[in-house]
Amino acid sequence: MSVNTTSRIPKLTKHKATGQAVVRLNGKDHYLGQYGSAAASQKYEQLIAEWLAGGRQPFDAVDTEPTLNDVILAYWRRCKEYYRDRHGRPTGELELVKLACRPLKELYGRTPARKFGPLALKAVRQKLIESNLSRGYVNSSIGRLKRMFKWAVENELVPLSLFHGLTAVTGLRRGRSAARETEPVKPVPEAFVAAALPHVGRHVRAMIDLQLLTACRPGEVCIMRGCDLETSGRVWVYRPESHKTEHHGHTREIYIGPKAQEIIKPFLKLDTSAYLFSPEEAEKARGAKRRANRVTPLYPSHLRLQEKKRKRNRKRQPGNCYTVASYRRAIYRGCALAFPLPEHLAPKMKPDGTLETKKVWQAQLTPEEKAAVRAWRRNHSWHPHQLRHNAATNLRREYGVELARIILGHATAFTTEIYAEADRSQAMEVIGRVG
Repeated sequence: MSVNTTSRIPKLTKHKATGQAVVRLNGKDHYLGQYGSAAASQKYEQLIAEWLAGGRQPFDAVDTEPTLNDVILAYWRRCKEYYRDRHGRPTGELELVKLACRPLKELYGRTPARKFGPLALKAVRQKLIESNLSRGYVNSSIGRLKRMFKWAVENELVPLSLFHGLTAVTGLRRGRSAARETEPVKPVPEAFVAAALPHVGRHVRAMIDLQLLTACRPGEVCIMRGCDLETSGRVWVYRPESHKTEHHGHTREIYIGPKAQEIIKPFLKLDTSAYLFSPEEAEKARGAKRRANRVTPLYPSHLRLQEKKRKRNRKRQPGNCYTVASYRRAIYRGCALAFPLPEHLAPKMKPDGTLETKKVWQAQLTPEEKAAVRAWRRNHSWHPHQLRHNAATNLRREYGVELARIILGHATAFTTEIYAEADRSQAMEVIGRVG
């Protein structure tokens, strides 16, 4: 069992040569006076308190003029401890902080932190815009950098005036910048869902159906376990082990009706702590199906050769539960099979009757054809977040915004309005009567 050394607090020890009290922090010794004296103990308590409040950062980075690399490193140490769920696992915010700090480090990493100002922050923002990132993502990244400098002011790493100057940099407005604009997330057309379902595995198909019936988030359906289900009543209650707003103290309950229960029952396991939808199980089922459809006999030597190839070629072994990313990729592959590329863009057939490899096919495409392929894929694919919008729209139309808010787990009806598309047919019917 590994020990988390970051939780240890260095002890006050005696320097034998001088008789002084000494404590080592981040590789540097701090001498605090006569060992055993009250003054030394008081200085030790003060030093440790300041060290912990500063995110356990080296004191030499504070004594000298810190660069932006020093500030980023100190803030990163703080984020690794702060952005964790109640099970101690890092949250997605940690990766977003890392991505936000990357252009800042590339442009101004060695610059003294006190010399960083609004114009420099706008230069970082321009680099994000030139990377073809969306306006919303750029604003979010700049907001994360501002929070970092606010924390640096709080811990006396940079002067107060620096953060005040950065707050003058306002967010990009729609249509008033060169940043790429994105369309709001819309419900996926039902025909697109129906077309992709035959081309995904039974685990992914069940997850899609559950989202449509329960309006749960993709991350919540991925981590569903038997021990998180309360099955005593007619309607089951699913309480995820972790969810999006748990750090705000909110509870999350997902209600599962009879139709959704029938989808879940085949995946229930004796081990209630195991995830219901497992890529590892899906991969084994796919392999078993391929072996059952095999025409030539399967000899033991074939099995050994297949196992060697599998271990050599696989970059990552399938996990015991889906992630949002792997769930999204499975849907994307199903969409690619459901909506094949037009003949003039698709891979060509070789003389031996096999298709060109992906590498050869991509090398033969012109820039215009590559853009056409991307446009085709974008217009003929969807992602699991859209399924929640489908369910929200149906709930709002049938039962009103307040019940939809409760089922979706929103604190306010305003958030529900974002997810639920307005029913235009009802509005047109009313105007047809009164207008």
